[in-house]
Order: sequence, then structure tokens, then C-alpha cells
Amino acid sequence: MTADGLQLCTRCVMDTSDPGIFFDDKGLCSHCQRYDSSSRAVVESANRGDRAGELARLVATIKDSGRGKPYDCVVGVSGGVDSSYLIRQAVKFGLRPLAVHFDSGWNSPQATQNIENIVQKLGLDLVTDVVNWTEMQDLQLAFFRASVANCDTPTDFAFPAIAFRQAAKHGIKFILSGSNLATESILPKAWGYNSSDAVHLKDIHRRFGTTPLRTYPSLGIFKREVWYSRVRAIRTVKMLNYMPYVKDDAKATITAELDWQDYGGKHHESVFTRYFQGYYLPTKFGFDKRRAHLSSLINSGQMTRVEALEELSLPPYDQELREQDHLFIAEKLGLTAAELDAIVAAEPVSYREYRNQEWLFNALIGLRTVLRRPRNAAAPPSTAPRPA
Repeated sequence: MTADGLQLCTRCVMDTSDPGIFFDDKGLCSHCQRYDSSSRAVVESANRGDRAGELARLVATIKDSGRGKPYDCVVGVSGGVDSSYLIRQAVKFGLRPLAVHFDSGWNSPQATQNIENIVQKLGLDLVTDVVNWTEMQDLQLAFFRASVANCDTPTDFAFPAIAFRQAAKHGIKFILSGSNLATESILPKAWGYNSSDAVHLKDIHRRFGTTPLRTYPSLGIFKREVWYSRVRAIRTVKMLNYMPYVKDDAKATITAELDWQDYGGKHHESVFTRYFQGYYLPTKFGFDKRRAHLSSLINSGQMTRVEALEELSLPPYDQELREQDHLFIAEKLGLTAAELDAIVAAEPVSYREYRNQEWLFNALIGLRTVLRRPRNAAAPPSTAPRPA
């Protein structure tokens, strides 16, 4: 049990601040159980080098798809660890990536410098989509006023939209994603709804926004799953899952080779994300995303549970910086500090109170699972709790 009476997993640091968590008779949480059943084999085989052959074939396929073109893949860069290491690896493998960045208006100075260093050191072309701030400001405020957990949706939604757009424009068939199982295997659904749901985004903006989204990147499920993925045959590949990926080693490599600057916590390359994860979510909802990030590292053997608990004993981020971010975000959104305080203090609202396509996303996940399952394979055991 934690100091505030929450049940804590016996392996990782997830607890009952996740309302969807459950435990087995040994106190092992559902996130660790899912990791063991669906992610551990992938991570450990990659760490052993057993996926090297798959990786080599994938790289060859990407190269073949790009013959006669200036680029053979798109990599979205944020200035963060995962995307920075990924694009370094892509170049090392002989790929010719087009670097793509969505400037949402929230970049930290370190992130901006990291991106500049990456493209300069690796000799890459960079396409930066700078958001219309009037539209972004209105959309960001709409999500705040909706009082939902995932207020970072406006940035997370747009990034894949511009990646697909650039891939289609240049005839590129592969988008490389920095998402990976070694450091991101755990993320409770209850802590933030799917940022890819265009219906959800548009309904929140319709209810709380005032400025038409004329230039903001849009990507509906049909366009993503049918037009881009099927008609244009653009694949998104999580390449870091094919190789050993240890976060501290990756940081050391990109620091030495690309003059990468550390910005602190996971995804803190964005000022808004730093505030959102370090203050908004813990204060308003009681969700500390560090638990999920650290638990992912525990399961992949990159951190001990004791080390994770020690990190959790510290504030999410520096108090002085938090106060500075609060004032900066309020001013940038056209609010007073008191008005932003009131938004944080407002009653939380479930994403289900707004229109969404969760049923359709779940159906697609189920369909993919069935299509990927070998014939005659037994269905995997359910890890969901039994209904009461």
C-alpha cells in the first residue's frame, strides 16, 4: 500500500490511482500481466539481437520502396529522446529520412535546439509545420474548458497528420515512429483518451471553441486507415522494437553525437506537456504519469522498483519552474493566472461525455488482432477482470 492508502503493484509502481487496474492473488498488477503476455517476448528478443534479421529485411524493404526518390521514410522529430535516437539509427542503417516537425507553439528552448542539431549533424532536410496560433490557442482552451484528462490532444493529434501528409506528398511508403515497448509499454486508458479520435476532438471544439479550424492538421479514421494506409499504402513502423533500446544508453549516444540537450522528464521537450503531466493531471485527476513511465522501465529491466519509488518521492518537477510555466501558459492562452487556476480546480469530466469513436477504434484493434493471429492458434487468455 502507498502512504495515501492506494494498493501498489508488487513488481512495478502502478497503483489504484488507475481506476482500471486489478491485481492477481500475488499482488501483480494487470499492466505487468499484460506486459508478460504481450510485450516481454518482443523486448527481450530485441535486446538479445534476435530481431536483427527482421530489422535488416525491414531496412531493405524501406530502401527498395524509396529508389529514385529523395527520401525513403518520414521520421517525426520532437527533440525528445526516442525520436532523436530513432532518426540517428535510421541514418546509421543507410536510410534517407525526411525529418518532420509539428511546431505547436509549446517547444522548450532545448527541444528547438535539439532539432536544429539533429538535422545539421545528420545532414537531413526538415519540414516544419508551424500551427496557426489563433486556431491552436482556441483548440487548446477548448480542451481545458472541457475538463478532460488528455488536454495534450491538440498536439498529439496533429503530429501523425502532418507525417502522413508529407509521406503522401513525396511518395514515401514508410513512417518511422519512436513509440516503443521498452520504455512505453504501460499507459492506463483511464488516464487519457485516444488522441487520434477526430470525432472527439471536433466535438470538444464545437462545444467550447470559437475559431474555425481552417488550417489545423486534420486526420480522421477513414483517411488514416483507408486512404493513407490502404490506398496510398503508407505503413507506420515502430523500428525501435526491432533493436536493443535502453534509454540511458540512447541519451548518451545522442548527447555525444548530436549535441542533444536533456530537458528533464519524459516528453518535457514541450512546455505544455511538462505542465500537463507534472501539474494538471496530478492536481486535477490524481494521475501521475511518472508511474507509468517508470513501470515500463522496471518491466524492461532498465530500472529497479526501489529506484522508481525514490524518483516518485520527489516532486514531478521543480516548483519554481512550475510557477513559471503556469504564468507562461496562462498568458499564451490569453488567460489570467487565476483563470488557469480555476480551470485546474474545475470538476473533472470523462471523455465519454463527449462524442467519440471508441467503439470503432476498439473494433479495428480486434480486427488487427484476429488478422495477425496464425491459423489454428488459440485465443490468448483474457486479462480483463471478471464482471461482478
